[in-house]
Amino acid sequence: MGLRIFGRRGQTVPAPAEQKASAAGRVAALAYGSGRAVWSPRDVSSLTRAGFIANPVGFRAVRLIAEAAAAVPVICQDHARRFDTHPVIELLRRPNVMVGKAELFEALYGQILLTGDGYLEAVGQGQKGLPGELHVLRSDRMVIVPGDDGWPVAYEYSVGGRKHRFDMTGSPDPICHIRSFHPMDDHYGLSPLQAAGVAVDVHNAASQWSKGLLDNAARPSGAIVYKGADGQGLLSPEQYERLVDEMETHHQGARNAGRPMLLEGGLDWKPMGFSPADMEFRETKQAAAREISIAFGVPPMLMGIPGDATYANYQEAHRAFYRLTVLPLVSRVSAAVAWWLSEHLGAEIDLKPDLDQIPALAEERDQHWRRVSEAAFLTDAEKRAMLGLPPLAEG
Repeated sequence: MGLRIFGRRGQTVPAPAEQKASAAGRVAALAYGSGRAVWSPRDVSSLTRAGFIANPVGFRAVRLIAEAAAAVPVICQDHARRFDTHPVIELLRRPNVMVGKAELFEALYGQILLTGDGYLEAVGQGQKGLPGELHVLRSDRMVIVPGDDGWPVAYEYSVGGRKHRFDMTGSPDPICHIRSFHPMDDHYGLSPLQAAGVAVDVHNAASQWSKGLLDNAARPSGAIVYKGADGQGLLSPEQYERLVDEMETHHQGARNAGRPMLLEGGLDWKPMGFSPADMEFRETKQAAAREISIAFGVPPMLMGIPGDATYANYQEAHRAFYRLTVLPLVSRVSAAVAWWLSEHLGAEIDLKPDLDQIPALAEERDQHWRRVSEAAFLTDAEKRAMLGLPPLAEG
């Protein structure tokens, strides 16, 4: 092939005589050390186990966002027209022999939500220079190696003590790195799970405390007090064994629920209840669940968390969920993947969510189309531009 259309960071090849680079990038590179791996400052594995695998609220929030985002239809177009068939569409329809489009993007969105970073790997050679397959790599196994200018020169992927190095100095790039905004890290993203870390700990601790109550380990339901005739409070071993056997046989289990207790020989029953402070664990757990939902951008109403009336109804919460959480995530990831694949393809294409195919936004779509269609002062070309449609072909 002759000249490359796309190079590193949008530069064309052959490169101009004057190389441009960020002055701040060099400072960041010196801070980490050129050529050395930049390790993530967070323990991704522990956060994932505590906030996703062992926490139902975090699990449901991630699955809800990832599944909804992966199900959003994506439009492939360039500056002139929208494509019904295109090599990029075929590649995304079946990224590899193991998974389809929905599974690939669900895994990619899940990695971004859990770790703040998502990595796509290009494998083989396909149509028109595109990769033959796309694979999602685990973020906890990937390490960035920065160069002298602060930009990544390589990615190291570690599995079982073995490492594979992806060279990022050539073109096209073998790795597409999508990161969430992190104000204190130059190379890695910040995940919602990190922001919700304290709420996750509180929610898990409240669940463990509740489990302890169910196991009767936190607080007994009552106590049997013995007062002897001479003022002693001790039972003989035979009396103690007989009392325990009597309680286990006649006053425990569902079959003996509500059965009256006959006490003799100075025995007295003292019931034990929960103090108001002990009863607050339920409210604490619900508050922690709301904080986890808010960190991920999921309305608590959609999570089934009681006591939240931020939205007037379920439909409004559903629409806000798509507008504020799902669509921004899909738009950002689609744009990054489109630019990465454009570098492979040698021609610029654009991927963006098809808002007309999202049922949750149907009412907004109808109102918008009605307003534009009734605007008599607009031409047909201007109306199509306002609706995000490509211009009609001449003739």
